[in-house]
Amino acid sequence: MNLILYLIRKLTETEVWKSVFRHGYTDTPRNRALQTISNVWLHLHPVKVPKHAVKIRYTWCLGGLTFFIFLYLTVTGVLLMFYYVPDVNRAYADMIDLMYVVPLGRLLRTSHRWAGHAMVITVCFHMLRVFLTGSYKAPRQFNWVLGVLLLVLTFLLSFTGYLLPWDQLGYWAIMVGTNMGAATPVMGYQGPFAEMLGVKINNDIRFALLGGTQIDAPSLLRAYVWHCIGIPIISGALMILHFWRVRKDGGISGPL
Repeated sequence: MNLILYLIRKLTETEVWKSVFRHGYTDTPRNRALQTISNVWLHLHPVKVPKHAVKIRYTWCLGGLTFFIFLYLTVTGVLLMFYYVPDVNRAYADMIDLMYVVPLGRLLRTSHRWAGHAMVITVCFHMLRVFLTGSYKAPRQFNWVLGVLLLVLTFLLSFTGYLLPWDQLGYWAIMVGTNMGAATPVMGYQGPFAEMLGVKINNDIRFALLGGTQIDAPSLLRAYVWHCIGIPIISGALMILHFWRVRKDGGISGPL
């Protein structure tokens, strides 16, 4: 034990350690705040946390779980991009190769899929927890709006990923989803007011989503771009803003 304490003391006396942790360990409120603010890894965290916020039964860590699942999906998604090509002649074959040929490919693809399902579940439960504890009330209304937008983006991430395997399940799921878009008021050619506004099959929301009037190569490419680039970037930016607003609004809200 003495040897360990000696090594720790020597480590904390080095110039490298002092350059990172500049305020030592003197246990004062000011120094604790300085330790947090001046450290690149800690400055994102609040200096003080209310007692109720650290109880797992209050938040169930649902926001943090969602964020870490998003990070896992990002990493596994990038790895899957090395093997997958969004081409109608190759997409399904690439999925089969991932499942049966690529080392650990089955684990990679399956874990990515189940992590996607898990993210939808954790986001929904996170929204439910926020609603039941009244955490959407003043001054947190704007952050609630950000949360709703992130919920929609989570659904869109799951939806766009469905088509990428280019199998029967994905094909018919996208068919049903885009046909719902065709019946949307104003924006869909089958919806109310479409004829009045000149909305037709070749210029409505369904056409924009599919890149044509039917599911084909442009549809797969658009789903791939939105799933791998567009929606993750937007989601990441909104998450940063969401976390920042939690800090600005005084941290985790108190119980009702």
